[in-house]
Amino acid sequence: MSKVLAVANQKGGVGKTTTSVNLAASLHETRKKVLLIDLDPQGNATTGSGVDKSQLELSIYDLLTKRASFDEVVVKPQGVEYHLLPTNGDLTAAEVELLEFQNRELRLREIVNEIRDRYDFVVIDCPPSLNMLTINALVAADGVLIPMQCEYYALEGLSALMETITAISESLNPELKIEGILRTMYDPRNKLTTEVNGQLFSFFGDTVYRTVVPRNVRLAEAPSYGMPVLKYDRQSRGALAYLAVAGEVLRRIDKAESRAV
Repeated sequence: MSKVLAVANQKGGVGKTTTSVNLAASLHETRKKVLLIDLDPQGNATTGSGVDKSQLELSIYDLLTKRASFDEVVVKPQGVEYHLLPTNGDLTAAEVELLEFQNRELRLREIVNEIRDRYDFVVIDCPPSLNMLTINALVAADGVLIPMQCEYYALEGLSALMETITAISESLNPELKIEGILRTMYDPRNKLTTEVNGQLFSFFGDTVYRTVVPRNVRLAEAPSYGMPVLKYDRQSRGALAYLAVAGEVLRRIDKAESRAV
């Protein structure tokens, strides 16, 4: 059975797109078929996958607004193994146009449900704000993976996101749950990091992934070369961290499925 994961945080600059791209690449490394959906109008997951967003003839905007089919929009970026629904600035117009659709909150779920049997994982890179695109992602998803830095303002953003997830699960997607909280740009030498880390485990316990993603130069450089860090420098600490994240994601899913049997 396929799994749809929304990578979301209402605070920007927490490694959301970095996590989306590198989780997609790392899950494929475990022999999973993966689709990455770039739902952020900035298009960073698109360029980070090696696709020139300025040259796109079709994007997820065309798919959401029913101007094109999935097979017309999906691409297989050169140099990476996952499939991609790319985007660019046109996606900002989709928010306005979706208001004219009946059941506009369900549009992405309709798309995903039609193709999810082709993939083991669908990873959705969400915008860093609560808007119609983010709501579509949360309604389409089975779980939310939340990347966050261990800093004070990140905790504030996390509480706001939790309220959003609760509201969506109560009204539009009762199956939605928090898949896990991933600590990014992690520096254990920072005192605030240690304090926030302790608070995270106190409040969220096992929801917090044991794996952390460290601050890593190679991880920061990889997007400028249009590739996941696994392709840029496989031996880097960033690449090894995301491979470990993928392994932890898979173990959690296996454990949950075995409990459900």
